[in-house]
Amino acid sequence: MVRMSDVVRGLVREKPADAVQDASAQAAPPPPPPPPPPAPPRPRPVVEAPRPAPPPPAAEEPRAVEPSPSLDALPIEHETPSESVEPLFSELQLFLARVRELIRTGDAFPWSEFEQIIERGAVSLERSSELFWVANNTAALTGVDYLAFHQARVAVLSMSIGASVGYDRPRRVQLGMAGGLIDVGLWQVPEALLRRLDALSPEEQTIYRSHPRLSVELIRRWSPPREGLVEAVLQHHEREQGQGFPQSLHGTAVSQDAKILGLIDTYTGLTMPPAPRQRLRPHEAIREIVRSKHEAFPSALVKALLSEISVFPPGTLVRLNTGEVGRVIAVNRNHPLRPRVEIVADGKGQRLTSPKTTDLAEAPFLYITGAVAEGGH
Repeated sequence: MVRMSDVVRGLVREKPADAVQDASAQAAPPPPPPPPPPAPPRPRPVVEAPRPAPPPPAAEEPRAVEPSPSLDALPIEHETPSESVEPLFSELQLFLARVRELIRTGDAFPWSEFEQIIERGAVSLERSSELFWVANNTAALTGVDYLAFHQARVAVLSMSIGASVGYDRPRRVQLGMAGGLIDVGLWQVPEALLRRLDALSPEEQTIYRSHPRLSVELIRRWSPPREGLVEAVLQHHEREQGQGFPQSLHGTAVSQDAKILGLIDTYTGLTMPPAPRQRLRPHEAIREIVRSKHEAFPSALVKALLSEISVFPPGTLVRLNTGEVGRVIAVNRNHPLRPRVEIVADGKGQRLTSPKTTDLAEAPFLYITGAVAEGGH
């Protein structure tokens, strides 16, 4: 008998000759039974002779066993290389600059193209925070107006906050698409209003407060793919205590997407306002939001923004309690006040020839006493 394990291994072992003869003898059918004796006067029970065993089936020739595929032949899913974030953010700005032209021409809105750009941004943010920091720090492209740049920033930063509060990718993409369109209505109001939002007349204030409705009218004209996108744009200026516009909704009536967009819209307006308004550094903008707008936004979202931005984001010069000056090179999410810093100057203000890196999360006796202006001592 050929064992199946031997067949799989491609090996058929030779059996000894004696064993083959014994096997043949055992396999031969027994001789036919003798004819039955003549029936006696009183028939006795006759025990039936065992029937001859059928001859064994002819042994099948072993089939050829296909070898297992080599690992080299198996298809391997190669990881898609990470997309460069600067060109991606530039592409988003240029797309949103085209939206202004769509308002003038009345052409159809390319929703599929827009969604693909935002989806690529969501994937990039899943892999690293590099796109977040590009959107947080980069100036507008030459030839791109302020509103296109501002909405591109809101789209990217809001997706990061969405991830922090547990949004899955489809919801983050919808949030990013809404962020990219929150202010399209402002292209229909006088541009000068944006440069002096803190000093508008009552008539100008009414015009400015109409822009969420103007934005929604435009978006509905373009047949948006999701209704939640429209709701988020309409409500992004509503606030927790009912002090927002255009409907004066209170917190429970405002969608979560709209609250995120409102917070990011405020943050980006402080860090990159239209000229000639003065910009704040990221940690200064966070401080302003916490100090003067603590009743405008849910505390959980402010904390999520703080964990993403950090009071001292990468690139910030800071002074330590030792007097040393360092540049923040990485943020510790669990310890936003204790980032990783590269010490560039000693306690006397002398620049180090070889900067050293210190993770403040692992150095309990070191801490930051404040930010240092560029060129400061």
